[in-house]
Amino acid sequence: MILGEIKARINQGYRTIKFPDVEPDLPERFRGMPKMNCKNFDCKKCKEACPTGAISIAGAARDTGATQGAGTIRQLKLDMGRCIFCTDCVLACPEKAISFTRDYGLSANDRDDLILKNGQVFEPANALKKETLRIFGRSLKLRQVSAGGCNACEMDTQVLSTVVFDLERFGIQFVASPRHADGLLITGPVTESMRLALEKTYEAVPNPKIVIAVGACAISGGLYAGHDEVAKSGATEIFPVDLYIPGCPPHPITILDGLLRLIGKRWSHA
Repeated sequence: MILGEIKARINQGYRTIKFPDVEPDLPERFRGMPKMNCKNFDCKKCKEACPTGAISIAGAARDTGATQGAGTIRQLKLDMGRCIFCTDCVLACPEKAISFTRDYGLSANDRDDLILKNGQVFEPANALKKETLRIFGRSLKLRQVSAGGCNACEMDTQVLSTVVFDLERFGIQFVASPRHADGLLITGPVTESMRLALEKTYEAVPNPKIVIAVGACAISGGLYAGHDEVAKSGATEIFPVDLYIPGCPPHPITILDGLLRLIGKRWSHA
């Protein structure tokens, strides 16, 4: 029996991925960083197709580079915090000016950093400030709270604890009690029925503490934004957020990449 178990274990091989030392093997259908190169701002088909209002066209000038009034420039913007990566905008654009790349590094420290401008190069999240990093850089305990989520972001977060991703090898661990945590990882649009529970959980985490918003719902309300029974702008309406990880849901690698950036163990990717 014992020899059989040893043989089976040897045949299984090493199951944990080598990320971040080795780039991940992402599925063919993976949708990462949006890319925009629009030159026809009068079209608006992408904006009209977006189910969450993530796409906007700012400015009053008609042509690219033209100005009007006090130098206003027409600009296409895409809010990754509201984007659900559905590709409706890609299908609607007659010029094929919008696409989704395979770049998985989508996390940001500030909410405004998630708003991409036409042709902009995105800069992913930086590590915590020096003093905070000294506290959490080697050991980070998180209490995950589903504030009315559909269980998609929750599953892609919890899968990080499996042997494939082995989150604990980086010193990051999910804990059962907020009193044992260094911060919260929030998913879901923050429904009114979960608001008080979320606030109490936040209060129970000892200072200093951090907050991570995972998924479009937690960042902006996602598809539920504007509903009477959810927060107007997800978790950002209630707490200061240290890390935003967009997606619907974000891929586990995107979540892991963001967490590692926050604790200074990830600086660049291909």
